[in-house]
Amino acid sequence: MEVVACSMGSSSSLYSALAKTVSRPPLPHPRDSTYNLDQNLADPLELLQECREVLRNRPAQLQRALVQTGHGDSRQTIRVMQWNVLAQALGEGMDSFVQCPVDALNWAERKYLILEEILTYRPDILCLQEVDHYFDMFQPVLASLGYQSSFCPKPWSPCLNVENNNGPDGCALFFNHKRFQSLNTTHLRLSAMMLKTNQVAIIAALRCRDTGRAFCVAVTHLKARSGWEVLRSTQGSDLLRNLGNVAQRIETEEKADADVPLIVCGDFNAEPSEDVYRNFATSSLGLDSAYKHLSTDGKTEPPYTTWKIRPSGECCHTLDYVWYSHRAFDVNAVLDFPTAEQIGPNRLPSYNYPSDHLSLVCDFSFKDPTLVSQ
Repeated sequence: MEVVACSMGSSSSLYSALAKTVSRPPLPHPRDSTYNLDQNLADPLELLQECREVLRNRPAQLQRALVQTGHGDSRQTIRVMQWNVLAQALGEGMDSFVQCPVDALNWAERKYLILEEILTYRPDILCLQEVDHYFDMFQPVLASLGYQSSFCPKPWSPCLNVENNNGPDGCALFFNHKRFQSLNTTHLRLSAMMLKTNQVAIIAALRCRDTGRAFCVAVTHLKARSGWEVLRSTQGSDLLRNLGNVAQRIETEEKADADVPLIVCGDFNAEPSEDVYRNFATSSLGLDSAYKHLSTDGKTEPPYTTWKIRPSGECCHTLDYVWYSHRAFDVNAVLDFPTAEQIGPNRLPSYNYPSDHLSLVCDFSFKDPTLVSQ
């Protein structure tokens, strides 16, 4: 647990709320965390201030605005964040960000950049990929803020090939325990052509405590790299099939009059031109991509969600998505993206942004139930 607190020892004024999160007992269960969520919760503004104090010698955080879409009831929003946070072992050991200084990636400070991003937007639901510090950073800190969580590691994580790694990376899903009740959690190892692959997903069935309505949220990270388009498509189809099965099971248990709605977040490692994107867009589950709301025509994805420079050259792609049941949810707002000038010529990650992927943040609200059942 020492990792979370290691850069705070030099300043007694900082050794407070963040440090206290690591004094808790070990997790009672290796996959899901539900313990001690209603006691001694930390102040998120205090934690955010601590992060900024630690980062005071780094460039300022990228400035981004929430763009209102003019849809839905903003009084009952569910804020969802999707983010590939960049596994520490991969960032330092395998990903070859040739324009990123090595010291910009040191975990002692980079973890505060990650927390700063999360605490700035304070999502109700947080879907993360490439998490390799779940047990010693993400879980204890976010539990101190009232998040219940679940972690599903990759079975053959590339992090394990890096010297001094912190264990396998995987997907993690967090939700605000005060706002949502957990009904069911499913961990998937995605299949392709009847074979289990190295990619995983988590599907959590939740009940909104304010409205009493049940819904499912999922997080995934599909196979990377060019040449694997068919495998990604098959993994996506497997995820869609499992989403349908889980939703149907919850509908039966809840005796629901309408389909249980879905929110699906992930790094799909696929541009909108790929089959896996088209399969989600045309699925019988009635999904749409929330970030199309940023475009002027309402039909186009952002020009990039990841932007990095590797030895092979500059890589600027749209790979990350937040899918949602458009018959059940309105999109109230989406977080815009920084410009090329704001990101800077060395691209991502950098001294002021901890990952090669930008976070996606969406505000949803439930539509009128009478409209959903039509």
